[in-house]
Amino acid sequence: MARTRSENYDEIQRGILTTACGLFARQGYMRASIADLADACKLSRGALYHYFDSKEAILFAILDAHIREMIADVEVAMAGKATVLEQFRAAIQAIVALNARSSDEQRVILNDLSFLGETEQDAIKALERQIVDTVSDLLVKLDKEGKIVKRTKKIYSMMLFGILNFSHTWYDPKGGIDPGEFADMVVDLFLYGFTMPVPAKDAARPLRQRA
Repeated sequence: MARTRSENYDEIQRGILTTACGLFARQGYMRASIADLADACKLSRGALYHYFDSKEAILFAILDAHIREMIADVEVAMAGKATVLEQFRAAIQAIVALNARSSDEQRVILNDLSFLGETEQDAIKALERQIVDTVSDLLVKLDKEGKIVKRTKKIYSMMLFGILNFSHTWYDPKGGIDPGEFADMVVDLFLYGFTMPVPAKDAARPLRQRA
């Protein structure tokens, strides 16, 4: 006989994912046992399996939800932006904002993705490629010097994502630079370089008010 779902099933399931993500980020996926998860979630092992079939299923759900949220945030941020530069800046701002409030998810996706099965890894990587392709296409459109060609497109794209994806190891969103300003700094540094002045049209607005 199939189990019936409780009224707060979805809420408990989300709570498991949040707790598990924090545990994986602190302890590492491989070192965190099902018993550790059950204790952290204040559930029995049997109750935990009522919500997820396995520890791997929990890891996949964490990563899948995180990347899908990023895709949705980027799409919403870019909607209605008139220029490619505005779309690019909005996309980077959305990614930085999500990463700033999801440092545990960032640690887990960078450190523990390889522990998923091949099919699940491929599914997560396909979602990641959607984000990379969106940003890469914007970079190509912004490239007025012809620097981005087939041979260099991936390099330029991953240099940018290297800045974004590893900022959780040192960047404090509660410090003196908030996520919006940090995102603008990333865009300006990547597009214009450290010593090259920002084009006048873009520099006319205060940093936080740029697209």
